[in-house]
Amino acid sequence: MAVAVKLPRMSDTMEEGTLVSWQVKVGETVKPGDVLAEVETDKATMDLENFEKGTVLHLNVEEGDTIPVETVIAVIGKEGESYEELLKEEPKKEEEAPEEEVPEAAKEVAPGPSQSTSSSPAPDLTVSSQSNGTDRVFASPLAKKMAEEKGIDISSVKGSGDNGRIIKRDIENYSPAASSSSAVPFGQEQYEEIKVTQMRKTIARRLAESKFTAPHFYLTMEIRMDQAVAARKQMNEYSEQKISMNDLIIKAAAVALRQHPMVNAAWMGDKIRQNKHVHIGVAVAVEDGLLVPVVKFADHKSLTQISSEVKVAAEKAKNKQLQPADWEGNTFTVSNLGMFGIDEFTAIINPPDSCILAIGGAKETVIVENGEMKPGHVMKVTLSCDHRVVDGVTGAKFLQTFKSLLEEPVRILV
Repeated sequence: MAVAVKLPRMSDTMEEGTLVSWQVKVGETVKPGDVLAEVETDKATMDLENFEKGTVLHLNVEEGDTIPVETVIAVIGKEGESYEELLKEEPKKEEEAPEEEVPEAAKEVAPGPSQSTSSSPAPDLTVSSQSNGTDRVFASPLAKKMAEEKGIDISSVKGSGDNGRIIKRDIENYSPAASSSSAVPFGQEQYEEIKVTQMRKTIARRLAESKFTAPHFYLTMEIRMDQAVAARKQMNEYSEQKISMNDLIIKAAAVALRQHPMVNAAWMGDKIRQNKHVHIGVAVAVEDGLLVPVVKFADHKSLTQISSEVKVAAEKAKNKQLQPADWEGNTFTVSNLGMFGIDEFTAIINPPDSCILAIGGAKETVIVENGEMKPGHVMKVTLSCDHRVVDGVTGAKFLQTFKSLLEEPVRILV
């Protein structure tokens, strides 16, 4: 009996997906465990595994198409079997859950320094190459292969996929004459509409839910960073794994959370969940938006362990190789824009977490101490709090502990 293969929910926030490339053809025999297709979700590009045994009778979706979860994408059965009725099945609408737990992709602010939303590398859905030395060109593996076979310079092809990605139909429809572009004539209005990616859609939805549901308030504090700067320099003289200032910040936040469990809490609707473990989400900027890989049990890990995990996760995030286990479960989030010259900013909380910490740059400035002026490093941080869980005094005490740990970094290691 023929079976309809439907697009499954491949992440906790996925509502629709983009079928990047088929890994099978009509008439091909498949077995359980085979990869049918590569699918772009709101957070990563993932393999779609087959669970049926038989022949591929029909592929119902074109490469590059964006479709809702539960849509029929293929039919598998016995050769010659009728399957037309299966194609008429409508995607099922799921009942709304009272509240989704740990939505990671929707963090407010952009990238963090060496930050990072994992797992064994999945096949690269997006192939990036260099054009003119600087511009990045994004193409599916199939499109790249077709371009090579046809002798087409892929950097001259305009992509019609998500976020300008070059896909199969772009190579098929490529015309050298049509690809030549010129500057916009003076006085002529022009614009380009960019298709919204799955990731950007989810970020937009989750940010709106957080901002207009959780009553935010913000606490900003200045931290003297002279000893942290000196300690990091000394640590890197002995450590094979280079430790960044962001690694120190993650570790200090993790240690401070142990002392202030209410900041390490989550709003669950009819109850507050006070987490005993400390999982720090680290915001990482990627091409299509923002991902938040998680350093789990960060309070028990060394600075070199944290540094290594963050670097690996950041690389995976940029290559779209993160898997659900890498971005799930954060109890607190750090977002760092200091390396971009930002002095201070406010971040939107990632529900159901109760807080997110926004980190500005540590800059050298003039400090007045005991009536005397002298140079020093100062960093501003802002804690965004959900007032349903955290009160002003609770948030302030957490920041005081966080500040003391960075101003005397030896305490982080105790």
